[in-house]
Amino acid sequence: MNLKKGFFERKAEPYRVLHDDEKAAASISAELLTMLPTTMRPVVIVCIGTDRSTGDSLGPLVGTFLEEKVTDGLHIYGTLDDPIHAVNLEEKLEEIRKSHLNPFIIGIDACLGRLKSVGAIQLGEGPVKPGAGVNKELPDVGDMHITGIVNVSGFMEFFVLQNTRLNLVLKMARIISEGIYLASKERPRKESFFKMNLNEEKQQLL
Repeated sequence: MNLKKGFFERKAEPYRVLHDDEKAAASISAELLTMLPTTMRPVVIVCIGTDRSTGDSLGPLVGTFLEEKVTDGLHIYGTLDDPIHAVNLEEKLEEIRKSHLNPFIIGIDACLGRLKSVGAIQLGEGPVKPGAGVNKELPDVGDMHITGIVNVSGFMEFFVLQNTRLNLVLKMARIISEGIYLASKERPRKESFFKMNLNEEKQQLL
């Protein structure tokens, strides 16, 4: 659970869309495609959180919804059945490093923010830093991040998380997973286009 905006290490302000925007999933997909590598690096989705806290269940809900879809080329870690949280995060990251060669990792987590930002979904470069809410030093996760602002920060964060509406978290998780799913279907075309242009450039140099 990432509680503070400043824990992100990013080169620019994250892209933001409200979960109740009718084009939210398509917008997430389009933005995600601009951030995914054009090379054939494996894409690993690390969904952080726990179902023991309503507000912190965004990550494992996204992971579960993605597992139910046919997401070719994506490797999903962190579900309701097998969550990734403060206790096992380092172990799971080590497992990912051993299983995938030079993966492009997308870290997904819930966060708290300003009242007017609740319900917003953010995509940005750089990692998310989990564990801020449990005062633990945990490793950063991701070459990029997707976060959902599930409630208001600033006071009694644990109580706020426990009393976050599941309805909101569920809706946000569905939108995020749908956006990732759409991007996974479009990505092979992007890679083909990149390879075509690269081959044309090589031919021009010959």
